[in-house]
Amino acid sequence: MLDTSDTHDTHDTHDTRQALKSQAIETPSWAYGNSGTRFKVFARPGVPRTPREKLADAARVHEFTGVAPSVALHIPWDRVEDYAALGAYAKEQGVRLGTVNANVFQDDDYRLGSVCHPDATVRRKALAHLLECVDIMEATGSRDLKLWFADGTNYPGQDDLRARQDRLEEALAAVYARLGDEQRLVLEYKFFEPAFYATDVPDWGTAYAHCLKLGGRAQVCVDTGHHAPGTNIEFIVALLLREGKLGAFDFNSRFYADDDLMAGAADPFQLFRIMYEVRRGGGLAPEAGIAFMLDQCHNIEAKIPAIIRSVMNVQEATAKALLVDANALATAQASGDVLGANAVLMDAYNTDVRPLLADVRSELGLDPDPLAAYRRSGWEERTVAERVGGTQAGWGA
Repeated sequence: MLDTSDTHDTHDTHDTRQALKSQAIETPSWAYGNSGTRFKVFARPGVPRTPREKLADAARVHEFTGVAPSVALHIPWDRVEDYAALGAYAKEQGVRLGTVNANVFQDDDYRLGSVCHPDATVRRKALAHLLECVDIMEATGSRDLKLWFADGTNYPGQDDLRARQDRLEEALAAVYARLGDEQRLVLEYKFFEPAFYATDVPDWGTAYAHCLKLGGRAQVCVDTGHHAPGTNIEFIVALLLREGKLGAFDFNSRFYADDDLMAGAADPFQLFRIMYEVRRGGGLAPEAGIAFMLDQCHNIEAKIPAIIRSVMNVQEATAKALLVDANALATAQASGDVLGANAVLMDAYNTDVRPLLADVRSELGLDPDPLAAYRRSGWEERTVAERVGGTQAGWGA
């Protein structure tokens, strides 16, 4: 844990700057394609048509922010013939391939579930895809396999809830056994949608229970949009960190349900509180192994600027979390000074960290204003002119 209390007034410690410089936020390939709501997807000119074009766009985000060095893949949306060649192309662009995300929710066969489906034939199909993703990880050098299941039921009595958990456990165990020694299974949860009666992995407790049974290389992924209203997400973060089971974040923002809006758009104070608990639990240290990733849908806004802005939002929340005076907070807490303790947090949150981050970027040789630098680069105009014809990437492509 970084302690900035000795020079808190300067808001400018060496440790804080180093932590901000070493921060890494993974961007998802699918965020560069067309996506939207269940009602409409609005296409934009210049959207990537291939995985390579997605990587080229992702490289621009890293070029101007300096903290987005990896790109998560989604299979089959990013399926290619030669993953080693795709990895080499990513390296040429200045980024690398990151987390591999499986998709067992779009085929018609998965109408009643995938690994939890009552039909063993469908379960075998889903498992085969998950194992294919492990093969892809070996080709790309990826550490993490992220699993999210849309499995669940819409009506009481539709299926046996206990049996579905047994099927899930069996599939997860098979995938876990297939992983290499340096690879991890990261299990994501979601409160509801698309299953409206019961979701098979609805909360952190269910994900934690399965990961605990699997072993040390099974970790929980916290998606900031996947909770019931009023859920204290930072408590979940603190507990999972304490137990050594927090493996990854999917950052986005929500106003009602899982809106997948830009990180920090709806409740930047919540993002700050989450990042403080990450700092408090040692989760910012590279050795903690936590994968920080954006998981967002950009429907009415331009993709790359929205992703850059989201990266900047996470950076700002992190900077403010690093400025919390740990000693003053501990003293106030120990003495029962409720208002004093809250004031320590609010002091850090209300600090304008944009000048600090601008300085950090300048020290890294970057433009202090990533969005302005991107707009000046002409990349958007170039892609609009060059990416004509073909099929734009989006949900299902």
